[in-house]
Amino acid sequence: MNKVKPDVKIEDSWKQLLNDEFGKEYFINLSEFVSEEYNNYTIFPPASQIYKAFELCPIDILKVVIIGQDPYHGVGQANGLCFSVNDTVKKPPSLQNIFKEIKNDLALDIPISGNLERWAKQGVFLLNAILTVRADSPASHQNKGWEIFTDTVIQQISQKNQNVVFILWGAYAQKKKQIIDSTKHYILESVHPSPLAANRGFFGNKHFSKTNQYLKSKNISEINW
Repeated sequence: MNKVKPDVKIEDSWKQLLNDEFGKEYFINLSEFVSEEYNNYTIFPPASQIYKAFELCPIDILKVVIIGQDPYHGVGQANGLCFSVNDTVKKPPSLQNIFKEIKNDLALDIPISGNLERWAKQGVFLLNAILTVRADSPASHQNKGWEIFTDTVIQQISQKNQNVVFILWGAYAQKKKQIIDSTKHYILESVHPSPLAANRGFFGNKHFSKTNQYLKSKNISEINW
C-alpha cells in the first residue's frame, strides 16, 4: 500500500519551498513516529507549535539564522523557537547568558520575558535541528529524520537567499557550516552559551553587534535585539 503524503501545516512560502520534502519516505516515516509519540507520551512543543519558527519568519523576510539542537524538555518551556521560552517561564541558563551578552555588547537591558517571538518577526529564524522532544528526555527524537529535514531547510536558505547571517553556537551547530555557502552569507561562530562553555568564548563574541554591522553594510534593516 502506498503511504499517504502527510499534510504539513507550515507557512506558505516554506511549504512551496519544501513541498517535495514532505513526500519523501524519511519524512513520512518521521511524521508517523511523531504522531505516535504525541499519542503516547508528553511531547514538546505543543503540536501546533512544531513549525512556529517557520510561521513567524517567512523566507522572504529572513535575515538571520540561529541554530539550536532540540527543544527544551521541561513543562511549558518549548514554544517552537530555539532558545526561546513562553512569557511566564523562567529563563533557562543558556538564554540568560544570551541576554547577558546582548547587554554587554549593545548596552540593552535584559528583558523580563524570554519569549523570542519579537526576534522571529524581525527576520531571525530560530531553528532547532530537531523539532520535537519527549518530556524530561533530551535528544529523545534524535536520528528520527528531523536532522535531514532541517539540513534541507538550511541548504535551501543558503541557495535561495543572499546576505544571511548564520549564527552557530557550539560544536553541534558549527557542523552545519559545511552546508552553508560562505561566499554569499556571513557565518558567526563561538562556543555555546550554556554555563559549561559561555566563559570560554561566548561572552565577548559580540555576535549581536556584528550581525547588525553586517546587515547595515548590505543595506538591510538591523535587528532590534
